[in-house]
Amino acid sequence: MGMDMLSQLLGGGQSRQQYQDFVNRYDKGAPWDGISDREAADRYQQVAPQLSPDTYQESAEAAFARLTPEQRQQFGQYLQQQARQQNVNIPDLNHDGIDDRFQDPGYLARATGQVQQQQPGILGDLLGGGGGGQGMLQSPIAKAALAGIAAMAVKRAMGGR
Repeated sequence: MGMDMLSQLLGGGQSRQQYQDFVNRYDKGAPWDGISDREAADRYQQVAPQLSPDTYQESAEAAFARLTPEQRQQFGQYLQQQARQQNVNIPDLNHDGIDDRFQDPGYLARATGQVQQQQPGILGDLLGGGGGGQGMLQSPIAKAALAGIAAMAVKRAMGGR
């Protein structure tokens, strides 16, 4: 389903090569090395809207699996704050205090998927600071998350695992 859109996006030739290059850089070293904030935000905004909710969640889970539990926790809490500011209700997540479940990549992927569906722009804004200018993308964790979701989805579309 969503993969057809993505295949079109990847197209052939140069654009496909650029995505392959992006995935290769994501795969090398730490997930935030070698990718600029701008590129992470751009790739995410190109790829994420094309994904079915299932594919989005699977790609997110694979990306979050590359972060440490502490990094996942940080990203989850940041996501929660941003969602609250935008009045996006993530049903399960509105407990105050620390939600340790964010440390689980599957749980965090589901939460991120819910936010993506309710407020598609919010995650791209994390990087660009598009919302109130306080982009997290001074944080490498947000960059790793967004670049990762895009990279993992692209890998799948290209037939990689």
